[in-house]
Amino acid sequence: MTTAPRTAPQTAPFGLYVHVPFCATRCGYCDFNTYTASELAGDAASPDGWLAAARAEIARAARTVGPRRVDTVFVGGGTPSLIGADRLVAMLDAVREHLPLADDAEVTTESNPESVSPEFFDRLRAGGFTRISLGMQSAAPHVLAVLDRTHTPGRAVEAAREARAAGFGHVNLDLIYATPGETDDDLRASADAVLDAGVDHVSAYALIVEDGTALARRVRRGELPAPDDDVAATRYELLDARLRAAGLAWYEVSNWSRPGAECRHNLGYWRDGDWWGIGPGAHSHLGGRRWWNVKHPARWAGALAGGTSPEAGAEQLTDDERHTERVMLRLRLAEGMPLTLLRAGGRSAAERAVAEGLLDPAAHAAGRAVLTDRGRLLADRVVTELLVADDAPAGAR
Repeated sequence: MTTAPRTAPQTAPFGLYVHVPFCATRCGYCDFNTYTASELAGDAASPDGWLAAARAEIARAARTVGPRRVDTVFVGGGTPSLIGADRLVAMLDAVREHLPLADDAEVTTESNPESVSPEFFDRLRAGGFTRISLGMQSAAPHVLAVLDRTHTPGRAVEAAREARAAGFGHVNLDLIYATPGETDDDLRASADAVLDAGVDHVSAYALIVEDGTALARRVRRGELPAPDDDVAATRYELLDARLRAAGLAWYEVSNWSRPGAECRHNLGYWRDGDWWGIGPGAHSHLGGRRWWNVKHPARWAGALAGGTSPEAGAEQLTDDERHTERVMLRLRLAEGMPLTLLRAGGRSAAERAVAEGLLDPAAHAAGRAVLTDRGRLLADRVVTELLVADDAPAGAR
């Protein structure tokens, strides 16, 4: 059985991530732990079987962490909306049954625009969900076709409006940019559609070709060109300018929101919080200990049905590993990070980054490392240089 570290800070934000592994079809770019009906059999393919196992793992989590308050719940996947609103609410009821759920808890579910309806949103809202995240990716039909997305253009905007009409104050739309075949005008149209939907949060990611995906095979065969980094940078700047002009500010490199609409669950990850992952392949973190569940839904459900842990592996992070993760994650935030997180070499590298226009000079003078607009485009490079300098022997700096 998984045991909580003695050093787990009880005052740190605590969230639950709940993984629903089901998808109607597999998108060509996706390498998440998801399964279509044809890939599963028996109870593992059943939404009711998933719900029973999720309830069992929630109870197991409660026995481990005790009466620790849950600040956020995030249901991801996969396509959580495929299992229906009643099962999602039943899962949340199980959380309330076993753990204290904060009065102001943020409760989010991802959804596919094609598997939701006004009735779906009404049921979720009545059941205690507070936030909806919809996968839009693009408003351009030919871009959706390259991504193997099954929803029709315009449906994501319509679904966002349905969620808002049901009383959801916080609605997110996801975008993917720099897809082969996408133009600047395509992305402008996608940004305009997002803004027309009236959402208060946007997540946008450059397309990454992951090994083992259908998209990777098409690129390898020469059917599609590989995404271009320079094009991605241009598209990021275009999207950022469009969203900021409409009043959505970036608070993390790939996320924009109106004031007060930031995703608290994801901020918990970026600020070194604790979370428990429920579901096949889900990852957890408590006080520096990280573990992950077996990936296959049948093995995950079978372990829980037999009263054993579904844990597949674990690691105790060293102080250096936790330091690396803090720098990597916190620098991506608009609030940046205190320079005191860095050692002497890292602080010297931060000064060089200020001189190169990658870190904000006023924030640096106030004791924080904050990315500039140019720095956001090179965030990975900035993080690497800070950490390499941080780890270098004193005589090599």
